[in-house]
Amino acid sequence: MAQAIEVFVRGYCFVRSFTHPCIPHRIDNQWVTRDAERTGGNSRREEWSIHGITATQADRLVRLKAEGSFALCVMRGVQEVDPRDDYKALGYRLGNTEPLMAHRLDRIPNARSPATIQRVRSAAMADRLARVARSRMILREHLVPDPPMRAYVALIDGEIVGWCRSVVLGKASYCAFMYVKEPFRRRGIARSLMCKMLRDDRAGGATIAVLLASHTGAKLYDAIGYEQLGTLFLFTPPR
Repeated sequence: MAQAIEVFVRGYCFVRSFTHPCIPHRIDNQWVTRDAERTGGNSRREEWSIHGITATQADRLVRLKAEGSFALCVMRGVQEVDPRDDYKALGYRLGNTEPLMAHRLDRIPNARSPATIQRVRSAAMADRLARVARSRMILREHLVPDPPMRAYVALIDGEIVGWCRSVVLGKASYCAFMYVKEPFRRRGIARSLMCKMLRDDRAGGATIAVLLASHTGAKLYDAIGYEQLGTLFLFTPPR
């Protein structure tokens, strides 16, 4: 659980740094992500990843150490107590919940789909993907032989119909995004994207792959070998 949380935090920081550097900090055995110093404009809110302490302890810590607005990403292991009531009693508001999942990369299933799965290796494809996704999915400086991130696209008749990306974090990887356009779902495309990504993760030396899933997506990830380690509860403080 601790390793998965660290992979999530570092992967989240990497992607968040596309627009401005975001730095992970370890404070009193808890992780927090913060913007690097800015010369102008407001910093984005801090995200505190909380595990292994009570709601009261977390509230006290964050109010003492936070440097601006914040949210709490409370991580609960599958055998641990549900934190909702304790945070609600302190006035926190629950946003979304997301399963925290990990793949040990020992067994990766085969996958077939009508799409061609291709790793993004050129600036032209990176630009095409950005236009389709309406957001920059991979930066040009990542298109190198040993990249800190890899992105993949699913193509049908030349059209990008799905994509995913993996952040390289030493012996671990973090799936920062996976999406298939609605008309092309339930055809094995997501499975094909993920299995290609996982095989490349393993070939690159990773021994664990981590992601946060939607509750619907968790069914797919479970089918290809991911294990749910816990759940992230996103809480915002009282106004």
